[in-house]
Amino acid sequence: MQPPRFIGSEIYRGSSYGPRHPLSIPRVPTVTDLSRAMDWLPATQYINSPRAKPAALTAYHTPRYIAALQAAETAGAVTPETRARHQLGTLSNPVFGEMFRRPATSAGGSLLAAELLADGGVIYNPGGGTHHGMADHAGGFCYLNDPVLAIKAFLAQGLTRIAYVDIDAHHCDGVAAAFVGEPRVLMISTHEARRWPFTGTLDDRAGGQAINLPLARGTNDTGFAMALHEVILPALQAMRPEVIVLQCGADAVAEDPMARLMLSNNAHWSAVAALRTMAPRFLVLGGGGYNPWTVGRLWAGVWATLNGYEIPPRLPEPARAVLAALHWTRQRGARADHLVETLRDAPRHGPVDDSLRQNIQHLRARQTVWI
Repeated sequence: MQPPRFIGSEIYRGSSYGPRHPLSIPRVPTVTDLSRAMDWLPATQYINSPRAKPAALTAYHTPRYIAALQAAETAGAVTPETRARHQLGTLSNPVFGEMFRRPATSAGGSLLAAELLADGGVIYNPGGGTHHGMADHAGGFCYLNDPVLAIKAFLAQGLTRIAYVDIDAHHCDGVAAAFVGEPRVLMISTHEARRWPFTGTLDDRAGGQAINLPLARGTNDTGFAMALHEVILPALQAMRPEVIVLQCGADAVAEDPMARLMLSNNAHWSAVAALRTMAPRFLVLGGGGYNPWTVGRLWAGVWATLNGYEIPPRLPEPARAVLAALHWTRQRGARADHLVETLRDAPRHGPVDDSLRQNIQHLRARQTVWI
């Protein structure tokens, strides 16, 4: 089988939602530079992402919304009507110089991945994972919804058992809305309970084909391992998916400012390793993540995991230089040394919240959804 492929683009380098926005930080450039500094990303495995054409985006998004997004980028402003209808030009979804081209590149990468995976394989698109985008409006920093577009492309190929797994700290409301009642798509989401967008409750089944497992604030690696081995993996084993799409948002780690979960990056890598062998096609996407060091380290480790590379206990100087060069306006206090010196976090094991045990028992009691 062909080695895993990495889809990236230089459009992410220097492109920002604005200096005060949580996505002011570099993310895809950091994981790209780290992977190259570690000699993990030869040119033969790197693919430059195309930009999705407007017609391709209308497989999910409305033509009126796509036109409004393009117009906003061209004008550098939105009308009050556009802001109200499409939620563009807001604090969460601001107007910025690449506000159409950048998400269209993310979507183009995921659409290309679906095409390349027709005969099987593994593809990583860390610029993807924008799971809050709705058909007619932006949401939660997401202007387009590349996971939905990729899943629709797999459906168009004739696949009938598609698993979407989302381990971002925030619930994938846009994906859930797109596939309500769709029997060919199983959506599994772990996310922090009672956090924006306040969807994905335990009993939310999205028309019957969803498993939502909210995690209590402070959930650690031990709790996530329980969720992985007692809910996610059994559901996938029962389904026998033809493709797995994993949204691997990095905001569930302890140092992230936008959530209150307490995972280490080992939790994400364990999920990547476990899911990699469970379907002939595996598409891994990025997602949330708002601390530049933790995002870069976690997503570089995802690429290492997909390739079977050993993660050293201490980074070589070229990789340390990539991390040392990062700056973050929201940093409080001194930066911890391990965020520059290492890739792997210390494991964060500990007690499991009683609510997680109860939620897992509740889901297993209704396990007919897994078949």
